[in-house]
Formats: sequence, structure tokens, C-alpha cells
Amino acid sequence: MNRDTITRFYAAFAQLDGDTMQACYAADAEFEDPVFTLEGRHQVGGMWRMLCEATRSKGRDAWRLEASQITDHGAHWEAHYRFSATGRLVHNIIDAEFEFTPAGLIRRHRDRFSFWRWSRQALGAPGVLLGWSPIVRNKVRAQAAANLALFLARQPAKPR
Repeated sequence: MNRDTITRFYAAFAQLDGDTMQACYAADAEFEDPVFTLEGRHQVGGMWRMLCEATRSKGRDAWRLEASQITDHGAHWEAHYRFSATGRLVHNIIDAEFEFTPAGLIRRHRDRFSFWRWSRQALGAPGVLLGWSPIVRNKVRAQAAANLALFLARQPAKPR
């Protein structure tokens, strides 16, 4: 059942279907990666819906997702996309870990990737020079949180 949820999640992501991605999460879901730390289906699903919307509007031409090594508790995935804030092309390599509810919904999701590798691609020179530093990471985290708050404020809450 868990592997089916992960497969459904990444199939939806490949199609930039944030609503289906959000439906894979439990109401009390938690998500963490180098940029976001989120709680609840509304925030977690909102992040995916925001990223899908940004990719559809500013980077569909470069979008490609490859998910592999799917197990009952994890997956490896690679995303090729145009970072909406800079227009720069990114190839992000991510390992995901999942925990599930008895009903097969995602309870905890943690994505791991090299922030410095990502920042060099997404931010250009500032990422190359300072992408390893907490200063840049904290600035990116703060901007991402602000973008998500604005996105959620203008979007209706999605049903459970």
C-alpha cells in the first residue's frame, strides 16, 4: 500500500498535479527538506501546489521528473526544471524518506539533497560563492516561507 502511495505521488508530480499530491498526505503530515519545514496537509500540499503552479507558468519547457528505487518507505527522484525566481535550469537529485498512517497516507516526508549543489544551479554566482553558508540557506528559506504564505493566503484550503 505504501509503495502505491509513493508511486501515485510521483506520477502526480510528473504531471504537475499538486491536488493529487496533497491528497496523498495525512491531515497531520510533516515535511522537511533543506528549504522547507512544514506541518499539516494544508501547508505541505500547498507547497507542492505552489511549486507545480510555478513550474506550469514559468518552466514547463524544462520540466522532467524521474522517480526510481521506490520502496515502501522511500524513493530516489530527480527533477529537471527552470527555477522560477531566476529562470536558471536546475537538475536536483533527491532521496526521500516516508512514514505512513495505517490508511496508507503520508505522515512524515523528508527529502534530502545537496543545498549547495542546488544553489549553484538555481542562484548562479551567489550560490557558487556562498551557497554552502547558513546565510544563503536562511535567506532562501525565508523567501520560500514568504512565498508559501502568500500562495496559501490567496488559495482556498483543499478538502481533507
